[in-house]
Amino acid sequence: MLVELDIRNLAIAEQLRVSFSPGLNVITGETGSGKSLIIDALSVLLGSRADADMIRTGEETARVEGIFELEAGRTEALELLEQSGIDAPEGQVVISRELRREGRGPVRINGRAMVQSQLVALGQRLVDIHGQGDYMSLLRPAEHLLFLDRYASTTAQRRDFARLVSQIRGIRSDIAGFVEGDRERVRRFEQLTFELGEIEAAGIEAGEEDALRDERGRLTNAEDLTSLSQAVFEALEEGEVSAVDALGRASEALAQLAHIDPRLDQAAERLATVQSEAADLSREMRSYGDEIEFNPQRLEQIEERLARLATLKRKYGATLGEVVDYAAQARAELERLSGGEQTVEDLRTRETDLLKEIAVEGEKLSSARRTAAASLAATVESGLAELGMDGGRFAIRLLRQEDAEAGVTVELPLEECLGAGENAASGSTGTTRFDRDGLEDVEFLVSLNPGEELRPLAKVASGGETSRLMLVLKSILGSADAVPTLVFDEVDAGIGGLAASTVGRRLRDLGRHHQVICISHLPQIAAHSRTHLSVTKEVAAGRTSARVAELGAHQRIVELAQMIGGPSDASVAAAREMLNAAGGGESR
Repeated sequence: MLVELDIRNLAIAEQLRVSFSPGLNVITGETGSGKSLIIDALSVLLGSRADADMIRTGEETARVEGIFELEAGRTEALELLEQSGIDAPEGQVVISRELRREGRGPVRINGRAMVQSQLVALGQRLVDIHGQGDYMSLLRPAEHLLFLDRYASTTAQRRDFARLVSQIRGIRSDIAGFVEGDRERVRRFEQLTFELGEIEAAGIEAGEEDALRDERGRLTNAEDLTSLSQAVFEALEEGEVSAVDALGRASEALAQLAHIDPRLDQAAERLATVQSEAADLSREMRSYGDEIEFNPQRLEQIEERLARLATLKRKYGATLGEVVDYAAQARAELERLSGGEQTVEDLRTRETDLLKEIAVEGEKLSSARRTAAASLAATVESGLAELGMDGGRFAIRLLRQEDAEAGVTVELPLEECLGAGENAASGSTGTTRFDRDGLEDVEFLVSLNPGEELRPLAKVASGGETSRLMLVLKSILGSADAVPTLVFDEVDAGIGGLAASTVGRRLRDLGRHHQVICISHLPQIAAHSRTHLSVTKEVAAGRTSARVAELGAHQRIVELAQMIGGPSDASVAAAREMLNAAGGGESR
């Protein structure tokens, strides 16, 4: 989850530090107080576009830093960090981004400089922002299939299908290699032979790079290591009264005291141990200092070796492990190219068998998706009605594309639209394109007003409507969703009364599986929060600054009363009743 957001010199935030908790966090405040600034800062932190106009007037730089803590089960973000070579001790991730009026500011993840594309990729796995910004996954059609598969529990089935597709792609690649002719095979054989020879000649050893860097550090700092170890030795052993001698005399005196008073036995033993360890340490420091030498020839060898390894990584993989993997792949491909026993006919027979298997498994996957699509659509429509979007219709289109050359033969129609009251099919059966995700593309369709036809979600919904639709979907999918932190900015747009209370309850329930951050103008939603943050503006010395505070129990009642209608007795009573009805919002 997002633990803390530190904002410096961004818009009206001179120095703003916001702490968040698990569950539902609600941010309230007067219009223009700076509530959306917090979401804007989070978007900037996670890689959205930013320009110099966002920097506070009179300042040259702005900075946003966020601290995230990931549970062990959040594998997507942790795997991405590992692939980027970033350590995340105990799942903690610290992201910082600086904006500058001149030039591009640095981006760091756990202290390591990264490019913006890496930040965006990580950001999409950490936070999903709904209502504004660039992280609205619901508007990306490519994500719709993932939503449906999580609901249908077909994620593992899709992975199995992907393995079949990988196999047939490999076979087709081999066929293309044979068909391309001997000249290309010879060229490829020579290229792979050279590349494999270059990697094998390097003699890469496991852990070698880290060991070389450590040794380089010692050689580079030989003078400091020598002087510091000598300083430790001198402090322990030299001088009119050395530390070791002083400890020895103290130990002897304490031993005599313990002989008189046995209660001091343990103290005497401890001091004797300290004196012994100090003597051992002084000898160790002396030996350590004697072993250190500045060896420029060895340092040059290390630099040359690291440069050679860097060249290999630049050519064959981001890490030495990937270089070794590339060598294994090259070796296997060389064996295939030099074997000469497998014919094109053998490969085409295997291709035909795999196509039949892909057709069978693809139909099974499609069937599970079709069943789930109708159920999901009905559940979403019910949820939309609860959130004040009566008459809203939701459907899921499964679209296949014909491919007479490389596809598989199927019996189902090429296009289906499935939903509550919807089961339209069109297009003839035939040879259908397939990829690692299955036989079809998936797209969500919606009609938010009675009488309107179903259209792609991205072309219909406004920010608030999209947020509410996302809220319904996220609450349906629950713990299956991989993104740990969900942000809702305009979820309460155009609703009130009972629908607002329902939104608040759904947000609170969603907080059982995710951290939820919500900007709201409605007390019915704020009453359900676990953590209630209030944003205000202050003017001092002619400058405006945003301030944020976490509200305690009494302060929450005052804030809710203000949102209801002002600080009257009736509003206070209504606020207290609203909090009680919401179960106190699980307030901390």
